[in-house]
Amino acid sequence: MLKKLSGKTGRFCSTAVLAIGFGLVGCTSAPQASNSTPQSPSATQTQVSPVANLPKVVATTGVICDITKEIAQSSIDTTCLIKPGEDPHAYQTKPEDRKAIETANLILYAGYDHEPSIIKLIKSSNNSAPKIAVHELAVPKPLMGEHEHGEEKAEDKPHAAGEKVPDPHVWHNAQNGIRMVETIRDELIKVAPTNAQLYTTNAAKLTNDLAKIDTWIKAQIATIPADKRKLVTTHDALSYYADAYGLEVAGALQGVTTEEQPTAARIAELSSQIKTAGVPTIFVETTTNPKLMETVAREANVKISDKELYSDELGGPGTGADTYEGMLTTNTCAITTGLGGNCTLFAGQATPTSKP
Repeated sequence: MLKKLSGKTGRFCSTAVLAIGFGLVGCTSAPQASNSTPQSPSATQTQVSPVANLPKVVATTGVICDITKEIAQSSIDTTCLIKPGEDPHAYQTKPEDRKAIETANLILYAGYDHEPSIIKLIKSSNNSAPKIAVHELAVPKPLMGEHEHGEEKAEDKPHAAGEKVPDPHVWHNAQNGIRMVETIRDELIKVAPTNAQLYTTNAAKLTNDLAKIDTWIKAQIATIPADKRKLVTTHDALSYYADAYGLEVAGALQGVTTEEQPTAARIAELSSQIKTAGVPTIFVETTTNPKLMETVAREANVKISDKELYSDELGGPGTGADTYEGMLTTNTCAITTGLGGNCTLFAGQATPTSKP
């Protein structure tokens, strides 16, 4: 299971976490006066330098892709490999992924073994284009976790049981998201220097938005009763969130990836942990099967939130979590209301019109 590195989070348990619906029960519509809603890339008026053949940029995950598009707008040809709702840990590469990687001028991937099949493909590519592990550059000192079972990784060597590995879910802390923005901005400037001013301007706006969201998240979590700030999710994906915003990771059914298959003993162990900790609500994630968590809930006699968490990938259109900023605000309202707090919607936060 994961072990936290700072004092806030509490024990870093094996699992993963979150992906959630957007407009939540208990959320009010009162906007934050000082917050600004992130605009779509098309809303920015900075002119793009004319380019005959746009640079081709591959982004593996939804979060990296969204940040890239917000910074670059239409100045590059962006290919996003992992689609909304897909699980990066279990994703299997397609022939079109190989073609995109081989012809790209810049390849942006998460790293820390977050998307192992794609990382393997990237590392085997003969393309000399820059291959940038965004999470690793942005957060060089990650939280460390332990795998409870052997798992395959990008190098084709299984993780040993109990092996300490980096937690790849760095973006759930908005401050880490800011560092990701800076990393992607710098790489885009290298591949398209004539658009440096555009990238700098858009990155600064996105950084400002994320700083406001960071402050807003802290205010929402503060409304949860102190003895209920305990997080249990399907897999251990929200430790950065918990560490940054004052929650305790009280348990998770799986470790830092979803490749592990929980045993009956693990289900019983987690159920016991939930009872002991007095956790009011547990959460399932949009990229995982809810059946096992339903079993845990029955055994622990605890309710499951009706709002799933977006722990590994963005949601589709209408979910409220189809952007990086939307993922953060949607998850926050789901967690806050699920644990007994009151969520005041972030300025401009939309009520979801579709399920994950």
